[in-house]
Amino acid sequence: MTDEEPDNLIRYLRRLDEGQQQMREDLRYLATRVSGLEAKVSIVSADIARLDVRLDTMDQRLSRIERRLDLVEA
Repeated sequence: MTDEEPDNLIRYLRRLDEGQQQMREDLRYLATRVSGLEAKVSIVSADIARLDVRLDTMDQRLSRIERRLDLVEA
């Protein structure tokens, strides 16, 4: 074993540690972005559910109007 081998090993381990640190930071960033997307998806889902209820109500009202005006066959 030469005197340079421990230095090379230490440099190699430091580079590995720096790479792992960067990966941790990237993972934190991605986790934050995914959380934001989850929140937005839940808002969109709630909006769709509200629209579905409104459409059902409008459909019922339209059917009732059609029956009152004898626009549909019984």
